[in-house]
Amino acid sequence: MLRFGSVNYLAEVWLNGQLLGTHEGGHLPFEFDVTSLVQQSRNHIVLRVDGRLAFDRVPPGNVTGDPADFFPSHAGNYPQAQFDFFPYCGIHRPVLLYATSIISFHDVTVQTQFTETLGQVHVQAESTNKTPANARFTLNGHGQHVTLEKTFSGDRVEVNIDVPDVALWLPVNPNLYDLLIELIQNGEVVDSYSLKIGIRTIRVDGNQLLLNDESVYLNGFGRHEDFPVVGRGYLPALIVKDYAMLKWIGANSFRTSHYPYSEQMLDLADQLGFLVIDETPAVGLYFRADGLEKRHELCQQYVHEMIARDKNHPSVIMWSIANEPHSTTPYADQFFNQLYQQAKSLDATRPVTLVSFLGLSEQAFEFCDLVCLNRYMGWYSQSGTLDEALALLSTELDALYKKFRKPILLAEFGADAIPGHHAQPPEMFSEEYQAEMLVRYIELLRQKPYVIGEHIWNLCDFKTSQDITRAGALNYKGVFTRDRRPKLAAHRLRALWSE
Repeated sequence: MLRFGSVNYLAEVWLNGQLLGTHEGGHLPFEFDVTSLVQQSRNHIVLRVDGRLAFDRVPPGNVTGDPADFFPSHAGNYPQAQFDFFPYCGIHRPVLLYATSIISFHDVTVQTQFTETLGQVHVQAESTNKTPANARFTLNGHGQHVTLEKTFSGDRVEVNIDVPDVALWLPVNPNLYDLLIELIQNGEVVDSYSLKIGIRTIRVDGNQLLLNDESVYLNGFGRHEDFPVVGRGYLPALIVKDYAMLKWIGANSFRTSHYPYSEQMLDLADQLGFLVIDETPAVGLYFRADGLEKRHELCQQYVHEMIARDKNHPSVIMWSIANEPHSTTPYADQFFNQLYQQAKSLDATRPVTLVSFLGLSEQAFEFCDLVCLNRYMGWYSQSGTLDEALALLSTELDALYKKFRKPILLAEFGADAIPGHHAQPPEMFSEEYQAEMLVRYIELLRQKPYVIGEHIWNLCDFKTSQDITRAGALNYKGVFTRDRRPKLAAHRLRALWSE
């Protein structure tokens, strides 16, 4: 099998002159069975990547026509992306060549729950084999060793494993168990698969988000896979550095804005106890008829690929099906309802949401499990006037809860701060204004019993398209610089969140 972790945007792959296939969309893996084409001596792989922006791609770009029909705030940027981050092209994550037995596991799904001190682990495994076979399940960790064996029914086998004196997965104590699944045929192990699992539950109840039946409050960030020189390329040291900064500042969560992050990033979230909102690459969507059907098909593909890849991570507590769609048209309600239902059918154990800037007019909030809102009052509107901005935000939050009666996460808020620019009294683009705005937003949010979290935009400064509002083609809303140095806001947040 030839596996690509992420290629952005359109990939075509050949092996020894034969076309293996294509894949559209970045940030999610795809693979090809190359068994029949591999040569014993020398093999030649060719990958062609098309990274051009187009109106019928997701995320979209190079959209022509009336900007009012899509996203006027991004109409004049270059490259003309419908999103505020740089459209890096190419191979962004590891490419692997791996082999399995002809009879092997095809998919594994783990779901967990608990009753008092008894944990329950439900495992479903699928194989490429339809002849008689058994599966052996071994769970180890925290003083427990459980082994069960079950017979396949066709190509599928399911088992329930009881775990006495369960050690639950929690942010403050991210307990993990080792699960080994072995495929046995004629008394021999022909394939095996191992993974680390965390036993925990997550659900929305009234105006609360409950982790293991206890209310949890999310404080953290949106962020980007972005760094000088490597762009969005996979850089292990950067992943470690970002987690160190998140720990230092006191964050417990982040959203994978605006695309699924690397598998290695999520593996560390499992081990370190971070709570993750996993988001598809469906950012900047618009609903004009041209290309709409294809954009919808791509969004469905992304939901399927993201959940298939990330469903067994205890750190992933929520699915986000889109960010900031321009969904004021009649098409949007059905468009997102289908994506919501698809996500629920693939995984009924996690809340599903959508992140919007529309507020009361966002149709998808009617069926999403919680409200995720982006707001920049005091920056893009009410510029420089924080008293007026906070009064308006308070009123809007109350109106949102009154209308939808669902918990609210403020999924983005922030202000640009040019590193090293200072002003007293605070003024826009200074580190002081950014720090004051973030602290005052948080103080307001903590007064609202229906607010379940605060995610600041952004953890770090990042590269974006050229625009008159983006000096040096950078978005300066990070509380750390692009090369990971703290601004004043980072120190203020650390003091606030440590309380």
